[in-house]
Amino acid sequence: MENTKELRTWLDDMNLPHPLVIAGPCSAETEEQVLKIAHELKDSDVNYYRAGIWKPRTRPGNFEGVGTLGLKWLKKVKEETGMKTCTEVANKNHVELAMENDVDLLWIGARSTVSPFIMQEIADALKGTDKIVLVKNPVNPDLALWLGGIERLYTAGVKNLGAIHRGFSTYEKSKYRNIPEWQLAIEFQNKFPDLPLICDPSHITGNRNMIFDVSQTALDLNFDGLMIETHIDPDNAWSDAAQQVTPNMLKQIMKDLRVRKATDSEANYTESLDNLRAQINVVDNQLIEVLGKRMKVADKIGELKKDKNVAVLQSKRWNEILGNMILEGESRGLSEEFVLKMFKAIHQESINHQEKIIKG
Repeated sequence: MENTKELRTWLDDMNLPHPLVIAGPCSAETEEQVLKIAHELKDSDVNYYRAGIWKPRTRPGNFEGVGTLGLKWLKKVKEETGMKTCTEVANKNHVELAMENDVDLLWIGARSTVSPFIMQEIADALKGTDKIVLVKNPVNPDLALWLGGIERLYTAGVKNLGAIHRGFSTYEKSKYRNIPEWQLAIEFQNKFPDLPLICDPSHITGNRNMIFDVSQTALDLNFDGLMIETHIDPDNAWSDAAQQVTPNMLKQIMKDLRVRKATDSEANYTESLDNLRAQINVVDNQLIEVLGKRMKVADKIGELKKDKNVAVLQSKRWNEILGNMILEGESRGLSEEFVLKMFKAIHQESINHQEKIIKG
């Protein structure tokens, strides 16, 4: 699979005045709930109405979706509101049922993307379809695995393809439900700039109060659209309650987001500059996060030195670190002067942390 302008034909043909918007409940719960949300969204910027019919849960015993019955409710959504519909499919049976019920767009979840066996089964079931099929990133940050799943669909003759960035699982504590790892999404865009890329801020954040900021970052990074979970009564949703927004909140988010439109050479320059600055912001935030983790380790070293009555400054160890980092910096195009200044500052901050612990 190679990048071509034809990859985004399905999106360009929609001729949207704003980014693609996919919205609706995490799970279809009742017919009344599905239809009520749809009617509240029908006159908004939402282009596709989403609802989870089959819900793969991490542990058994939780609500796992209403199943095939929910597809009938999606058909009613289309009949009553004219909105196009979409849902997640995780196997051949899901694909066949969704297509029989005229679902317009299908997406493949992170737990499915991670398995080439599942992806091949779904690709075989979708062979030659003209449906739009979006592939979420796998649960782990593996770009090759993500692209491989998309390529399996492409090889099966599925031409209307796109990707959904929903963040990545981590064992570390984080403010995110799934760490965005924006750099990986940027690399995705560099490899396939014309393959539509949608952001799922609901699953990245796990927190409705963070959805606007993550959505804005995605648009600044030239994402093509957003998938946002929307519910009439989010706090009482049967799944993922904390990350769903009300229809009114979604409309306000869409109103407040800054969307840049390039109309001339100056606008193209500004858009490119803003995108690069957004990438810088991503990396800067990663730097702060990494430095914070380093200082936590320094704190633990300080506690150990205090317990053993050992001096804070260890000159031999410091010189070894500095020498290694100068060489590493040179291999990455960083001057010796810069590396020295940076690591002297980091070292001093580590000493300050350790001295505070020892004197405490």
